[in-house]
Amino acid sequence: MSQPITRPVAPEPYGLLPPVPTFTLLSDDLAAGHRLPDALTAAAGGLGASPHLTWSGFPAATRSFLVSCFDPDAPGPSGWWHWTLVDVPRTTTSLPRGAGTPDGHALPTGAHQLRGDDGIAGYVGAAPPPGDQVHRYLFAVHALDVEHLGVGPDAMPGAANTAAVLHTLARAVLVGTYQR
Repeated sequence: MSQPITRPVAPEPYGLLPPVPTFTLLSDDLAAGHRLPDALTAAAGGLGASPHLTWSGFPAATRSFLVSCFDPDAPGPSGWWHWTLVDVPRTTTSLPRGAGTPDGHALPTGAHQLRGDDGIAGYVGAAPPPGDQVHRYLFAVHALDVEHLGVGPDAMPGAANTAAVLHTLARAVLVGTYQR
């Protein structure tokens, strides 16, 4: 077997932002720091299922959430956005496995998904290039001080996440890994 392609490890992107408090983010589908289960990946040619996520301990002033999945280790200088879910109501504190389907049928009322870097609105699982280094997948829930972030369905994930920086009260991050 050939050696994996290696590049310098990208910094943890949220560490580059202004510090905010954290809260708890858990999943029945993945464990922090462990390999993503195959069902959450797109390595077999499908989209993969978005993981079950549940969160608690966010600030009382939270008015909505932004949920995302980002791979900072993707080839290229800007990483790869796998999922961005905007305007999740404050009353939502969990998402079932598979909620990120392109049709969005399992999403909370009022929330909408943006197109990721692959052009699909919805979750697209991990599929790093075969032989590439281990990639990190940062599932993040951002507690926001606004009910609506003010980005429409045609916004880019990077723009939505940049807009969220000025409204983030706290952030929870759960990191999984994957390599083919």
